[in-house]
Amino acid sequence: MTRITVAKGDGIGPEIMDATLRILKVAGAQLEIDEIEVGEKVYLAGNTSGIAAESWDTIRRNKIFLKAPITTPQGGGYKSLNVTMRKAMGLYANVRPCMSFHPFIATKHPVMDLVIIRENEEDLYAGIEHQQTDEVIQCLKLISRPGCEKIIRYAFEYTKQQGRKKVTCLTKDNIMKQTDGLFHKVFDEIALEYPEIRTDHWIIDIGAAKLAQSPEDFDVIVTLNLYGDIISDIAAEIAGSVGLGGSANIGEECAMFEAIHGSAPDIAGKNMGNPSGLIQAAVMLLTHIGQTGVAQNIQNAWLKTIEEGIHTKDIFKSGFSKKEVSTSEFTAHLISNLGEQPSFLKVSTQFTNTALKLPKYIRKPAAVKKLVGVDLFVHWSGSNANKLATQIKAMDSGDVVLAMITNRGVKVWPNGFEETFCTDHWRCRFISDVDITISKEDIVQLLKQADELNIDVVKTENLYEFNGKAAFSLGQGQ
Repeated sequence: MTRITVAKGDGIGPEIMDATLRILKVAGAQLEIDEIEVGEKVYLAGNTSGIAAESWDTIRRNKIFLKAPITTPQGGGYKSLNVTMRKAMGLYANVRPCMSFHPFIATKHPVMDLVIIRENEEDLYAGIEHQQTDEVIQCLKLISRPGCEKIIRYAFEYTKQQGRKKVTCLTKDNIMKQTDGLFHKVFDEIALEYPEIRTDHWIIDIGAAKLAQSPEDFDVIVTLNLYGDIISDIAAEIAGSVGLGGSANIGEECAMFEAIHGSAPDIAGKNMGNPSGLIQAAVMLLTHIGQTGVAQNIQNAWLKTIEEGIHTKDIFKSGFSKKEVSTSEFTAHLISNLGEQPSFLKVSTQFTNTALKLPKYIRKPAAVKKLVGVDLFVHWSGSNANKLATQIKAMDSGDVVLAMITNRGVKVWPNGFEETFCTDHWRCRFISDVDITISKEDIVQLLKQADELNIDVVKTENLYEFNGKAAFSLGQGQ
């Protein structure tokens, strides 16, 4: 018997969770359930995190969490509870299988069968944003080597465990050479340890286009947080419906399972919601805790129900479906199919109770780190970069001099173009004029001089070399 935490969520959440729990019970899942309240009610009661401290205690004690969709109220500074949970519990791997169920559910891709493994803790989802000038707001994209190594190694181990053949890496490292470049570099390093698995890499834009056009060319995809979020919904939709998809969020100690769709408040309480996504999540949960026989039984009953054309409104389509049913009717029909197997759709065989065992991250030896300059970000409402440069160059010293000014990443001084549109947010790069390491005191002096000249510095970024290699981007156009 395994004790798990359950949250029924918002919108259609309570209906589809009740349906899923009923199926689990009838199928013989050995579960003890602690229910908690999360989401909209908790938010509106004044808790901006959407979850009470005692609910966190329950989740952390049980380690396994089955969660229905929740609603995050708009405005008011409410943070996404989904993101918070994934990060707070160290759920670094988001696993989303996407396959088509042709010819029973409408799809243009009848042989689609892939898995998207998305990094779950980093990237722009760190949610670190600041308004710096009247016109410019920044969002920090944070990528770490430990984060890359964990998710990429998980993808290869998952591929090996499931008997799959290829891992595809998707990044945008032709533009983000430092952040996405690190992800691609780590992918290439780890791929060498798995010579039996084929690999390839695509830039995310053309990779997403290929996914939409020919998903059968993909097997396992590993990618960064934002890209994975976007393409997993695309993949689920072209497979048949986002409403069919479940996902697992896996960490070293805890795991959370959920449908990939939202709370659909417009149909809440109408007995119309499709419980399939949450059922798929529950099947993944059972597999994770070793109750693979029950998981396989439920999955095959679900496939049998889909095959028989018993479909909820969201996937009902003439020519593919036979009967449009409510949430409760779909649930009852699935339960009647327990112990049955589909006649046409592929019988589920990829159930294993062998947990993935990944090595702990080992920190690499520290690099030789050298401070060679600083970027000062300046709030200035003028438009002539040459005029700004004249003011900024007054801050030059013998060791540190102004080398470049950019606006929104584009070089505007020296030798900028008049056609370049500029905002009020300027990056002024100071570099050591000689081959020496500058000091933090040099930066402090620059800031003092800026203050004396009434130059509004809103942010600084130190520029380093690691093992003699520049670890910062050039300006576009440099």
